[in-house]
Amino acid sequence: MLKPAAELKAKLCTDELVIGLMATDQAWPFLVEICQTGGLDYLIIDREHGNFSDELVSHICQVGRLANFPVLMRTVSCEASIIRRAIDMGPCGLLLPCVETTDQLDEVQEAVLMPPRGRRRPGGMGNYWLGNYQYETWRSDFEEHFIVIPQIESQVGADNAESLARHPLVTALGLGPYDLSADLGCCWDPENENYTRALTQVKEAADKAGKKVWAGTDAAALQAAGYTFLWIGTTTTLLTGAIKQTISDTKKKRSVDRTKSTADHPPA
Repeated sequence: MLKPAAELKAKLCTDELVIGLMATDQAWPFLVEICQTGGLDYLIIDREHGNFSDELVSHICQVGRLANFPVLMRTVSCEASIIRRAIDMGPCGLLLPCVETTDQLDEVQEAVLMPPRGRRRPGGMGNYWLGNYQYETWRSDFEEHFIVIPQIESQVGADNAESLARHPLVTALGLGPYDLSADLGCCWDPENENYTRALTQVKEAADKAGKKVWAGTDAAALQAAGYTFLWIGTTTTLLTGAIKQTISDTKKKRSVDRTKSTADHPPA
């Protein structure tokens, strides 16, 4: 059964904070355990911009399955063969880039669902979620829990946010803030009026449909604005930030120790 996805979906039906990580330029199997031990709720492997092999992604998804930790994947596109191939690698959900219309989601649905509801042709590591391959098992143990998050990255997508949020395949709406600002001609100006208006469109559409908005990376500011489905950065940005903070803390401690030593032992 797709238990990690089912548990993540259950959290998304509450006011609980749901916080995760995006792996864009660095990913390895042990990262799943790091995320789990660190208290994160999910990990997204970025295949749109990351250069990760099929073998590596399949392995990371396998660790997620065995550890009962949600590993999702951002795909290159919404095209059916891309979606089918992605699901075969074994993620428990997909982040879809630059979704603008429900026609795109209909195509994704065809690739996600088994006949007669869709045209999925299952295979690969994705099969290992199930105890058997009967249709009812696919439907109850896999399809009903699979997570789909379309990213809004254009004004067209924002204008269609209500219909996208109401689509039965959609678990939550997602924001692509940088690309959205670029599409609006204000790259990167997060205070721009057109940009903030588009964000409001997406948030209100999701609220109306009873669904959350996936957003990042300034978790504190986003939480204050009412977002509860957050990502806090990429593997590299978090690691770099942690290293910088550790160095800063160490230098501050050394400075304090020197000052204290001078005070305790003034020069003759």
